[in-house]
Amino acid sequence: MLNFIYYPVSFILWVWHKAFGYLFGESSGIAWALAVVFLVFTLRAILYKPFVGQVRSMRKMQEFQPEIAKLRKKYANDRQKQAEEMQKLQKEHGVNPVAGCLPVLVQVPVFIGLFHVLREFGPILPNGAPRTENYYFDASGVQSFNDANLFGAKLGAWVTQGEAALRALPGGGTTIANMLIVMIPLMIAAGIFTHITARHSVARQTAAQGENPQTAIMNKLMLYVFPIGVVVGAPFLPLAVLLYWVSNNLWTLGQQYVVYRRIDAEESTKREQAVANRQSLAPRPGQKPVRPETQSQDQPTKRPGAKPVARKPDTSSTNGTTNGTANGTANGTANGSATPAAAGESSANGATKSTNSTAGDSARSARSGGGSRPPARRPRKRR
Repeated sequence: MLNFIYYPVSFILWVWHKAFGYLFGESSGIAWALAVVFLVFTLRAILYKPFVGQVRSMRKMQEFQPEIAKLRKKYANDRQKQAEEMQKLQKEHGVNPVAGCLPVLVQVPVFIGLFHVLREFGPILPNGAPRTENYYFDASGVQSFNDANLFGAKLGAWVTQGEAALRALPGGGTTIANMLIVMIPLMIAAGIFTHITARHSVARQTAAQGENPQTAIMNKLMLYVFPIGVVVGAPFLPLAVLLYWVSNNLWTLGQQYVVYRRIDAEESTKREQAVANRQSLAPRPGQKPVRPETQSQDQPTKRPGAKPVARKPDTSSTNGTTNGTANGTANGTANGSATPAAAGESSANGATKSTNSTAGDSARSARSGGGSRPPARRPRKRR
């Protein structure tokens, strides 16, 4: 039913076994152990980009965490509306929660596939017939796996099988003591790496996430329950699965260190660039701020409902025009009225008499109140 998982897993395991079997031998336990380890590394390398997308998605969700809290508080009694608003908010910020779960969702089928493939390496079928193939492995591959041992322990065996079953395994069998010698260090390493990986993830959470009760419960599960579960469940798992668990946690720990450091450097560069942009736009010390040019007084800005602004006449231009006109007229009159001295005394005398008579008439007119009034009558003498 799950052959679409079993065949790819067995193929990757077959490729790495061929590579390391060429160096250490087909039936070497080291070759099979390294094949299992590099099976994990291959799958995790394929899932590297989804893991980076998961980290970026978590960072973005941390940025708008206050908005999420507001939505939860606003629509506390309407779960459907709350879910719709959350989806809208995630879409606006470009966050896909499903993408963040992709690496974990893919690793679960791989773990199940590897467990099933290792269990199927048994030399005898359920009906009692000898096993001739195991998905991508042929009969020689099945025999080499059953003959291999890692420091006296069989990779496909587990402790709870019992002493008799372990001794009856093909290739000379093994004992519980040999299994424990190899299993205990791997079991402890798996628990420690699981705890360190969980602690590294919890340390990246914000204070608001840590205060969430559900998140706090999940953090405790990852920090303590999962590592203890690995240690307790190790005797029930094949030794090769325990190798898978240790190598998977070791890869996760190194990958988190590299990816988080890279993303932190990118965010630090962005913050420094933003600060540099603000500083470039800010005025220098002692420099006057640059203001936009004011509008001309000839065209004042009109606002809706504002009273019209009366403009004062430009007295400077009027005075200049008056002075210029007066000076020009005086100069022109003086220049045009000037005559040569050789014109004769008669003309001068005539002009002088005319001027005197005119001045006398003007004076009489002024005394009499103007030229429009009739002359006053003389009083008659009495006879």
